[in-house]
Amino acid sequence: MTPGTRNYAIVTAAYWGFTLSDGALRMLVLLHFHQLGYSPFALAFLFLLYEAMGIVANLIGGWLAARYGIARMLAVGLATQIAGFLLLSALSPSWTAVASVAWVVVAQGICGVAKDLTKTASKSAIKLTAGSASGRLFKWVAFFTGSKNAMKGVGFFLGGVLLQALGFQQSLWALAAGLALVFAGVVGFVPRLMGRSKASASARELFAKNRGINLLAAARVALFGARDVWFVVGVPVFLYSAGWTFTMVGAFLALWTIGYGAVQAAAPVLVRRSPDGLSAEVPAARLWSALLALVPVVLAGLVLAQAPHLEWVVVGGLAVFGFAFAINSSVHSYLVLAYAGSEKAAEDVGFYYAANAMGRFFGTLMSGLLYQWGGLAWSLAGSAVLLLACWGVTLALPVRVQRDATARPEPATTDPTDPTGRTR
Repeated sequence: MTPGTRNYAIVTAAYWGFTLSDGALRMLVLLHFHQLGYSPFALAFLFLLYEAMGIVANLIGGWLAARYGIARMLAVGLATQIAGFLLLSALSPSWTAVASVAWVVVAQGICGVAKDLTKTASKSAIKLTAGSASGRLFKWVAFFTGSKNAMKGVGFFLGGVLLQALGFQQSLWALAAGLALVFAGVVGFVPRLMGRSKASASARELFAKNRGINLLAAARVALFGARDVWFVVGVPVFLYSAGWTFTMVGAFLALWTIGYGAVQAAAPVLVRRSPDGLSAEVPAARLWSALLALVPVVLAGLVLAQAPHLEWVVVGGLAVFGFAFAINSSVHSYLVLAYAGSEKAAEDVGFYYAANAMGRFFGTLMSGLLYQWGGLAWSLAGSAVLLLACWGVTLALPVRVQRDATARPEPATTDPTDPTGRTR
């Protein structure tokens, strides 16, 4: 096993552990507070700071990873998540509703920082370890993205099971203990200086990326807003209201996310490849976003028509949505690294995933509002509008890499398999 492959495997395993806990946390908070009688908008509000902090964490995390190295950012992200879990576990049933909401929002904000610091560092490691070979890069990105989403699905199921078996507080303690083991593994095995380089010295240098990354970031806002506008509140509350148990709701979301992750991992087989890494992949992004936009349109119509066995119609429709969404997400995740420069990949990835977090923030907010105003049909209609916007942006994506004029040329002797991730 080469040093690059070893580092890729270690970082991927660490992110699996983190994602498992993050998926479980979402189910714990959503189902626990729905059981306590919180409205759909109040449930969405609990996640808003989580998503908002992700915008900041991605931008800063990319810069910090370039300055201090990927290993340190992974460790900081894991430690921050543990702190968020412990803070959340201190919530007392005797507190007022206002105090409880404020406490949960702050704790969720801490976990939002943790998630996106960890994600930015992990995705940046792939660019370093895969090198410039587009074939290997697409396969490694697809496997990483697909497998971590499958693990997130397992986390959804785990959260439902833990809540039913242990209760809210003890579930959080168990998750914090598991993450402590992952933290020890990162500190012990990830090269300390991996990914360290000279960070941007100005705001313009940090934010003014090439046109491909800017457009892809805009498409990502719409794509993930379109998912979370029904995924965060609408569907879980709809299924629970239809008589499903916590475990059943968690199991469905788990299976959906695992299946979505499996399709992401298989995307290199399903998407035609090109020698230059863009001329076939960019049209694929356009095609799959157009196909995806049709799914919520049809589903919203069926919900309004009150189709027989409606909850199963929704489950089946969302399975189709998950397939097309997975291809879109995997192609986007590849394209950002194809457009990015390797020297500042962490900053490019951080900028892109800040847009990802902005989409989740908007989708989370609208998930509560639209479901409260018009039920699941309005949530699905909102998803369709956002996906049409995503498709429109992908039409402008360039099919050639255009490097930022402020970026320094990459050294010809860069060795992506150097265990430290440094250039020679």
